[in-house]
Amino acid sequence: MMRNLDTTLVRTFVTAADNASMTAAANALNLTQGAVSQQIRRLEEIFGCDLFERDRRGLRLTPPGERLFGKAKRLLSLNDEIWGDMTKDAVSGRVRLGVPYDLVGTWLAPVLKAYAEACPQVEISLVCASSPELIGLLAAGEIDLAVIEEPVGPSAGECLAIERLVWVGARGGAAHLKRPLPLSMVSETCAFRPVILASLRDRGFAWRTVFESGTIEATRATVEADLAVTAWLAATVSPDLAILGPESGLPPLPSFAINLHLPPHGAGAAAREFARHIRHDLTRHR
Repeated sequence: MMRNLDTTLVRTFVTAADNASMTAAANALNLTQGAVSQQIRRLEEIFGCDLFERDRRGLRLTPPGERLFGKAKRLLSLNDEIWGDMTKDAVSGRVRLGVPYDLVGTWLAPVLKAYAEACPQVEISLVCASSPELIGLLAAGEIDLAVIEEPVGPSAGECLAIERLVWVGARGGAAHLKRPLPLSMVSETCAFRPVILASLRDRGFAWRTVFESGTIEATRATVEADLAVTAWLAATVSPDLAILGPESGLPPLPSFAINLHLPPHGAGAAAREFARHIRHDLTRHR
């Protein structure tokens, strides 16, 4: 008897495992939490075993779930690769991608390269701005899709990853000991800015701005020179800088979601294919 896996169920399982949460999986897949639970239950019925168990930190894979997880990711990767290979000739036109400054140098290059090779007939335009600005550009129809950094929680976008927001300083530096605390931030519209300042206010930290409204390279320069500290996603911090942990005395910062946003009125074929490449690359990277 032929047995065929439903890739929709498999994708829901992998997304729930990646995020260790039914709620986060529902946000990522634009489903209700009930629909995610139902799909996981259906997959468990097919295999006759439990794939998850719950603990205080969220979902945890059972031994059968661990066995399935790696193979399931390879199955989805091959599914997406086949889909891309069989449909790439039909994709043409122009696509405008919006990305925050700090993500450009860390993961964008391989995504752009893979997409350009798979869809040579598509003209790619890159727009760099802060996450709040990108939301506005997407709503105005000035970009076709965007990667947005947002506080973890309900979002109109699809959750690709959750990363820690961390304090960053020079290696062996002392800027974090100064009061008022010297801060360097890319712009007044930076998505991290309200969270950073609220964290400092809540702990009674005095602060002053050393640098603001410039480029990510200029912010990096002030931090490397030990003139200031900044806050970035942990995955974007290069080895030549230091992540300042609790021992630094600085207040804790929350995690942020990296969400993929498509226009509310629907995306074209070039944008949908670009979104697939972004999902695939972040999954592979993680």
